[in-house]
Amino acid sequence: MTKPFNPNDAYARKAKSLGYLARSAFKLEDILKKFSILKPGNRVLDIGAAPGSWLQVISKKIGAKGLAVGIDISEIKFKSNNIKIIKGDIFEKTVADEIAAFAPFDAIVSDIAPKTSGIKIRDQAQSEELVNRVLEIARAFLKKDGSLAVKIFQGSDTRILMKEMQKTFKKVSTHKPPASRDRSFETYLVGLNKVD
Repeated sequence: MTKPFNPNDAYARKAKSLGYLARSAFKLEDILKKFSILKPGNRVLDIGAAPGSWLQVISKKIGAKGLAVGIDISEIKFKSNNIKIIKGDIFEKTVADEIAAFAPFDAIVSDIAPKTSGIKIRDQAQSEELVNRVLEIARAFLKKDGSLAVKIFQGSDTRILMKEMQKTFKKVSTHKPPASRDRSFETYLVGLNKVD
C-alpha cells in the first residue's frame, strides 16, 4: 500500500530551511553525488526548470564561470548572474532556436513532467513523449562526452527509451533518489558520455 501524500515531509521542511524553492533540489543533489555530471565552468541546460530549485543547485555547482539555461512554460523564480531563462514549450521550433543560441552544453538535466491526470497509463505515455523530446534536444545540443539526466514516469516503454538512449550514450543507468516520494513511480534515466 502506498503512503499518503504529505506535502510537509522532511525533505520539504529541509528545503525550506535551506532556502530551496522546492524539495526536488535534493533529487538533483543526489544524482550529482552519484554520477558527477556537473563541474565548475560547465554550460548546462535545465529543461522543465520551474520553479527553479534545480537551477539553485546548478548555479552553485558551475560557479561564476559556468552558464545554466533554464527553460519552462511556467515562471522560473530563481535568478542569478550565471543563469539565462527561456519561457516556452520545448516542442516549439522557436524555443529550439533559442536553445541553439547557447549550445553546445556539457550536460542537460530535466525534471520535466506532464500535468498529471491520475490515470497512470496516460501520465506515463505523456512522460515518455517528454523524455523523447528531451533526448532529441540532447542529440542536437549536447557536446560529445556530455551527460543527460531526465525524469520519467516508469511504464512499459521505459526499457525502449533506455535502448534509445544507449544509441547516444556509452552508459545508461536508472536512479531513484531518496527524495523521490515512496508513492511516486518516477525515476531518472542517466546517460553518460555522449558518443558524438
